Amino acid sequence: MNRAPTINEAGAAYARSLLIHEDTSILVFNKPSGLAVQGGSGVEHSLEDLLAAFAKSNGKRPRLVHRLDRETSGVIVAARTKPAAAFLSEAFAGRDVKKTYLAIVCGGAPDPAEGEIDKPLQKISRRGLDIMEISPNGQAARTHYRTLCATPAAALVELEPETGRMHQLRAHLAAIGRPIAGDGKYGGLFTLGAVAIPSLMLHAAALDIPHPEGGRRRFEAPPPAAFEETLKSLGLSDHLVA
Repeated sequence: MNRAPTINEAGAAYARSLLIHEDTSILVFNKPSGLAVQGGSGVEHSLEDLLAAFAKSNGKRPRLVHRLDRETSGVIVAARTKPAAAFLSEAFAGRDVKKTYLAIVCGGAPDPAEGEIDKPLQKISRRGLDIMEISPNGQAARTHYRTLCATPAAALVELEPETGRMHQLRAHLAAIGRPIAGDGKYGGLFTLGAVAIPSLMLHAAALDIPHPEGGRRRFEAPPPAAFEETLKSLGLSDHLVA
């Protein structure tokens, strides 16, 4: 495991406020939108830094085994031991996990309302930003989607990615003309009618994984307040599936 940086009492309390499950092998968090998973340029605090709150007496801390984009909220898992990290890393690499997301998309319901997006993705640099574009030379990428509710302006869509490419859901939805609200990088609007969109409307709602100690576990996280308020303002809130 990684060595822990220092963390103050307030930081440790904040880290624990994000925790939705804890056992001897794993930690599961509901990551807020805006919190980076890892440190880097322009990142003052990250979830990785907050893992210091769960460090062992020898200073070693848990390790994240997958990622979420900075502006994506929701379920994310860390391993507390090396065997658990290896086990879960293999599960993610082998696609033995089931991820479920909720997204508010622009432009009403996709057509068809339920289906599969099977479009290879390739990373390119555009105006100094790394983005994913549809390309026959890209890596295979597949996303299953289902419309939960729609108005002419927006829709609430449930997403289950079969693969785990960078920005996969964002690029795939943009490719079918339904970019995620608040996703400026992929053409998403920041205003839908009279409704202001505060951030990227993408939430990792559930994660089903094999547990290092046996069996499978499903973890769920409610959407953040800004997501739910946006649903309500758009007339979609009555159709949110728990």
